[in-house]
Amino acid sequence: MTTSFLSSRDFNRDPARAKRAAKNGPVFVTERSKPSLVVLSIEDYEKLAGQNRSLADVLTAPEDLDFEFDAARAMPGFKAADLD
Repeated sequence: MTTSFLSSRDFNRDPARAKRAAKNGPVFVTERSKPSLVVLSIEDYEKLAGQNRSLADVLTAPEDLDFEFDAARAMPGFKAADLD
């Protein structure tokens, strides 16, 4: 995965360039040398955002499925037990 950078001027002139680059990783669009937005492929976005799967979908998925469960995000107010 490679990270690319485009100035906002270059992004406005040639948005297809950002779309092509996003196939290989995130594309940071900068304004005055500071990142202002990121262009991602839909696959990368879905990895970050999650895919809103039901519990049944997860439990019936192939065994090689790898995911992380964040209880605090899934259940507001959840507090993990301190076992130390």
